[in-house]
Amino acid sequence: MTRDPLPDFAPSALRDIADPYPDYRRYREGDPVHRVAASGAGGTGTWYVFRHDDVSRVLRGRDFGHDARRAAEEGNRPVVPARHGVLRSMVEDWLVFMDPPRHTRVRAVLAGAFSGDAVAGLRTRVDEITTDLLGGLAHRSSVDLVDAFAAPLPVLVVSHVLGVDERHHTWLRECATAVQEASTSRGGRAPGAYAAAESAAAELCAFFRRELALRRTGPRDDLLTVLGRACGADGPLTEDEAVASCVHLLTAGHETTTNLISKAALALLAHPSVLADLAAHPGQMPYAVNEFIRYDAPVQMASRWVYREVVLGGHRIRPGDKVLLVLGSANRDPRHCPDPDTLDIRRPAARHLGFGLGRHYCLGAGLATLEAEIALGALIGVLPRFRLAGAGVTYARDLVFHGPSRLVVEARPFQRSWARTTREPPDRAGTMDP
Repeated sequence: MTRDPLPDFAPSALRDIADPYPDYRRYREGDPVHRVAASGAGGTGTWYVFRHDDVSRVLRGRDFGHDARRAAEEGNRPVVPARHGVLRSMVEDWLVFMDPPRHTRVRAVLAGAFSGDAVAGLRTRVDEITTDLLGGLAHRSSVDLVDAFAAPLPVLVVSHVLGVDERHHTWLRECATAVQEASTSRGGRAPGAYAAAESAAAELCAFFRRELALRRTGPRDDLLTVLGRACGADGPLTEDEAVASCVHLLTAGHETTTNLISKAALALLAHPSVLADLAAHPGQMPYAVNEFIRYDAPVQMASRWVYREVVLGGHRIRPGDKVLLVLGSANRDPRHCPDPDTLDIRRPAARHLGFGLGRHYCLGAGLATLEAEIALGALIGVLPRFRLAGAGVTYARDLVFHGPSRLVVEARPFQRSWARTTREPPDRAGTMDP
């Protein structure tokens, strides 16, 4: 008996953006290397890859690449339309859209700030930020955990790493969000999203150029000083690469860690026995964070372009084609992980693909994990007082940066909320000053 062919996979057509896993299962079982033909004459095809082994092969493979400029030259749709010149140039200088040797050169400059020792040295500051944010929610009967906690925390942390005054964090977050809204992965993009992203990119680039100039005359113990030194006359970076790296760290570190914390909080609310287990055994948190990433990854897809003809899953894939690796599906492949749809924080360690593999393994994985461990360690003490509000969860139509844009919880009857006083955030006008 032959199966009817599956329709073209389209993230925008998912039945439930918050729970794409039943759709993933259909394709993983029925068409695990799935081609969607290009629209228009001369276009290249797009392949969605759903199984763990195939995804791992592409992530490690040298026949696939990231270079946005090379991909555009080979006929692919550019990452950003040419008319948005500032945004396009900035994005093409992001580490995630580079191949070696350029990728190797830029990553080497950034790597020291995200080494194991450097991340360990941030624990006290992350603890302080977490405590302060939770304390700022005092006496609230309901709260949006994304807006009040999961989103500001990583912006404040990356601001600290870069050396940017934390009073700018509201403005930085607004600009980072505007840039991400123009992502090609974002479904239902507003008509003015590219224009808004172009404006935000221009503001961010100007801001970080000024910060780099200040470090040349007054060096500090921060990443901006390292980048400023690296883009000197004989340095390994151009100033454009240094500026773009600052913006990339802000945008990538912001949204991914926000989604990790938010979706883990959602999972804990939906699994009270897991919440109780973690509260009773806080030493289990590092294992739990890895399981949260496997179970519901904050980044669901990663893209590659094909540089040389390959055979994958029985299909011949041509140079110039685009491959979309469905990390969320690979993490729930039963061939790799038994009982994959169960959240089990005591599961034997199995390497998830939430941070990628190979030379493009996430530079900030250690920092994101530390932030999640501390944030969730604090949340497990307060989440039992709350329940999910009716219609309290809203997801962005995005399968790359996947997570709730809104997560409202409300106090359970007869439960007290946090007991510290609320601090007012700085006004927006003040956050714009460099």
